[in-house]
Amino acid sequence: MLIKIHSTWHDQLSDEFEKPYFEQLIGFVKSEYASKTCFPNGNQIFAAFDHCPFDNVKVVIIGQDPYHGFGQANGLCFSVNDGIAFPPSLINIFKEIEADLKQPFPRSGNLERWADQGVLLLNATLTVRESEAGSHQNQGWETFTDAVIQKVSETKDNVVFLLWGGFAKKKGAKINRDKHYVLETGHPSPLSANRGLWFGNKHFSKTNAYLQSIGRGEIQW
Repeated sequence: MLIKIHSTWHDQLSDEFEKPYFEQLIGFVKSEYASKTCFPNGNQIFAAFDHCPFDNVKVVIIGQDPYHGFGQANGLCFSVNDGIAFPPSLINIFKEIEADLKQPFPRSGNLERWADQGVLLLNATLTVRESEAGSHQNQGWETFTDAVIQKVSETKDNVVFLLWGGFAKKKGAKINRDKHYVLETGHPSPLSANRGLWFGNKHFSKTNAYLQSIGRGEIQW
């Protein structure tokens, strides 16, 4: 099956693309995009991989679903297109960066700048129907993204995994913690953050300190 994804990822995941579940998944996605309004745009479904080649992966952040509002999703978890109002979770992420790193609140919610530095911004489900959160769950995407996480865990060393909230922690349960640096905290959503489960986690400075310690260079958050 021909999948338009960065060649380094295609090499790593080629077996996955030939499995029956993935063929069924792509059939479902094509049908949905042909008959309904879905996000992100078709050419951005694999944007997380295209902006962060396999060889470049230094950090993995695991999200759940793409944003389902018009014009928001761009294929990177927690990220929105330029000119789009910041969703509440992204605001809280930026507030933590501001407090943790003592740097100005970011002006752009487009996190391509992170991905281009080696941050894999991976949603568990890569597509969604407009205004219907979770509408493309349980169609095969979760199996695919589990395989992505497993491939990174098995094949690479010293990757930082940021697991925010119960869903991400469960998704990352099989990461090999003997050779990777795993940080866990609450989800940045207001529901979690307002209960004291997000702010003060210092994941951004901790990530940079670890990357510096292994000679990989910090992320400009």
